[in-house]
Amino acid sequence: MNKTSILNETKEETSREKTIIKTSIIGIIANVFLAGFKAAIGLLSNSIAITLDAVNNISDAGSSLITIVGAKLAGREPDKKHPFGYGRVEYLSAMIISVIVLYAGITSLVESVKQIIHPETPDYSVISLVIVAVAVVVKFFLGRYVKATGEKVNSDSLINSGEDARLDAVISASTLVAAVIFLASGLSLEAWLGAIISLIIIKSGVEMLKETVSRILGENNDPELAKVIKQTVRSFPDVQGAYDLVLHNYGPDAWNGSIHIEIPDTYSADKLDALIRDIEETVYRKHNVILTAVGVYSMNTKDTEISETRKAVRDIAMAHEYVKGMHGFYLDRAKKSIRFDVVISFDAEDRKAVYTSVVEDVQKAFPDYELRIAMDLDLS
Repeated sequence: MNKTSILNETKEETSREKTIIKTSIIGIIANVFLAGFKAAIGLLSNSIAITLDAVNNISDAGSSLITIVGAKLAGREPDKKHPFGYGRVEYLSAMIISVIVLYAGITSLVESVKQIIHPETPDYSVISLVIVAVAVVVKFFLGRYVKATGEKVNSDSLINSGEDARLDAVISASTLVAAVIFLASGLSLEAWLGAIISLIIIKSGVEMLKETVSRILGENNDPELAKVIKQTVRSFPDVQGAYDLVLHNYGPDAWNGSIHIEIPDTYSADKLDALIRDIEETVYRKHNVILTAVGVYSMNTKDTEISETRKAVRDIAMAHEYVKGMHGFYLDRAKKSIRFDVVISFDAEDRKAVYTSVVEDVQKAFPDYELRIAMDLDLS
């Protein structure tokens, strides 16, 4: 990795952090103003829905503040204790925002149920309804802006905040509808409406939390990213295959990984070293992924008859329902050994049983050979 690449990466990270902070500050300012107006209207009109909406705006401002803190902490340079950086802090801040959304939904539901049991008659004014209508428009466009920015810079915290803001717009719009119905017919539905909206918020909070926790635990490879990385690696001369790609995510757009390449068994150490370095530099330049290790599978080239054996073994392995692939095949006639990896799907109820069946069937077909078969994971 050259000096120019490092400088460009640093500039991109700084720009991303500034964008997140600027967007979050805009969210804080907008939510504080909206909360002040709604709180005043809610108290004056005796509307539980509008008052809760004001409290929700304050929680949104808090979410934006958490996003700023998360972005600042995530931008810290790697150190001895955390050599892969602090990027995952952003996932923690996104999780906290999800919990806040969930808490707001539960609180709103409790208050709405209380209002259903002990109803109070609201007293709306034209001015209050106009302000709520303006708040709906502001929240809707604020939510779109924050979520779009989050998707642009790959920030889960901003995406969650933006989605929360759009839900708030729906809440305010529903409150407005309930007010109009009350003024037209005298029928107060805001407590019931508040309960329904609360359930929607709770559902959204649970989904946000599940998604963020899943990222923290570590998910499967991004299929599109894995595909283009393998294509890049296979584009090098003499690379016959690219397998076993493992990607570790250390925050948005921060990836480390390892991969195996299949090359002719005639390669010398110095030629192999040059090839691996070229692969690592190209993958980083094109995909911003640091390959910390490139393993090697040797491919038989000195004995052309072995290709028929390879095909026979592959047919045996692929005949099993949950086998998704076979690679790394090498046959050593002198040592009478066959080695390869077999990829078994996570959909199999008993992956070990599938593996055992493959080994037994290959051994029956080639009883004179010692088998070294590795059970591989379906990571890509």
